[in-house]
Amino acid sequence: MSTNEHTPDTLPDDLQPSHGADEYQIPNNDKRKLAGYLYLLTGSIFIFLFVLFSNSALINSGFLIAGIGICLFGTYNLLAATKCEIDESDALQIAETELGFDIGPCSAQLMWRGLRSRPVWRILGYSSEPIPSQRAVLLIDANTAEVLEAVVEENPEDWDASTKQTA
Repeated sequence: MSTNEHTPDTLPDDLQPSHGADEYQIPNNDKRKLAGYLYLLTGSIFIFLFVLFSNSALINSGFLIAGIGICLFGTYNLLAATKCEIDESDALQIAETELGFDIGPCSAQLMWRGLRSRPVWRILGYSSEPIPSQRAVLLIDANTAEVLEAVVEENPEDWDASTKQTA
């Protein structure tokens, strides 16, 4: 290699910005159904063993109690297995429709709410003007696309002060 040749610095393939940029799949509570069925099967086996071998020295009432508890937990898993029908872009479109103004800077977060851990999108959004005049927080059910809560207010933040400091 001669000294006149210049080799530019390059990033390895796994550090390229496009690496791993495939569409992100949001977690889905629907996977709880499989766990629920497995818990019900296991609990049923425990109850079945207690009924068949209750006179055995190895099987006692703990099998019955554990079987009932595991079956109850399996039933909870089946009840809590709610599918996420909308993704964050759908949630943002629903938020814009509900608010009546275009959303500029925003944040969308998937969270779980209530005893059944229902998937809910939490949206924090500002209006799309250069200095946003409004802000809003919405909770949107990820299964039914229903707006559960919406709070809209005038933007109390002083964005003029922050633009003066950076100028």
